[in-house]
Amino acid sequence: MSLLKVNDLKVHYPIRGGFFRKVVDHVRAVDGISFELQPGETYGLVGESGCGKTTSGRAIIGLNDVTAGQMMFEGKDLAQMGRIERRKYTKDIQMIFQDPYSSLNGRKNILNTIAEPLRNFERLSAKEELVRVQELVERVGLTPESIYKYPHQFSGGQRQRIGIARALALKPKLIIADEPVSALDVSVQAQVLNFMQEIQEDFDLTYLFISHDLGIIQHMCDRIGIMYRGRFVEEGTADEIYKNAQHVYTKRLIAAIPEMNPEKRFEKMHLRQAINQEYQTEYNNYFDNDGRMYDLKKLSDTHSVAMQ
Repeated sequence: MSLLKVNDLKVHYPIRGGFFRKVVDHVRAVDGISFELQPGETYGLVGESGCGKTTSGRAIIGLNDVTAGQMMFEGKDLAQMGRIERRKYTKDIQMIFQDPYSSLNGRKNILNTIAEPLRNFERLSAKEELVRVQELVERVGLTPESIYKYPHQFSGGQRQRIGIARALALKPKLIIADEPVSALDVSVQAQVLNFMQEIQEDFDLTYLFISHDLGIIQHMCDRIGIMYRGRFVEEGTADEIYKNAQHVYTKRLIAAIPEMNPEKRFEKMHLRQAINQEYQTEYNNYFDNDGRMYDLKKLSDTHSVAMQ
């Protein structure tokens, strides 16, 4: 059974106009996406800024209202639950936010930051709480004494580790990682990503990994969904997406990955030119007259693409 199954998820925001501020249209931030997460896997949501990937993640955890669709978590539809009923599942779904500078409260030391979810969901004595927080900070590579420091006393990578420790505090089943390393230096990115893979095995975690960086997604994810304008244009395993991409948008994203080998950069330049030519000449095969993506069609049991 799937841990999370999203069916035709839509998140629309009203556009109001006129003297009476009536709704004249909607911004379709997420416009009908469907995917599944199996226990223990990492699923990547990929796309350019504004494609709806972060909105999707925030809708699943309950930070954005859902316009339509289902979000089945262990067989229960989160979209139909009220706030009180949904609270039962809150501890099983946690989020790592993009910016380690703004996701932590500068007025709280690390002890109070990590202990906050414990205080909301578990009844621990002060001593038990202290021991649990120290265990978490040690697990993410910080010293036990660091719990009395404040966020401004840590580097960006250390702050993101604190955010990860806070997400792990309630022993969740699913972690939504929203661009968790985009604000960090490249060398620190590698450390945090490798660390996230380690704790995934240790804590038996399932990840919904959101990113615009296909290089990172290739390193982290088992299956990938490519988003554009609130819809999926392609979905498949990592190998299918990177070695057999079918949608021109996916091809353009992959072609945009920098080539590290100087000898292959000329070849990569020609590939980009060929893909841009395909985009111009075969546009109607990928998008309808309104510029909207077609529905996904299955190419195999695991690979789907939005084409005419």
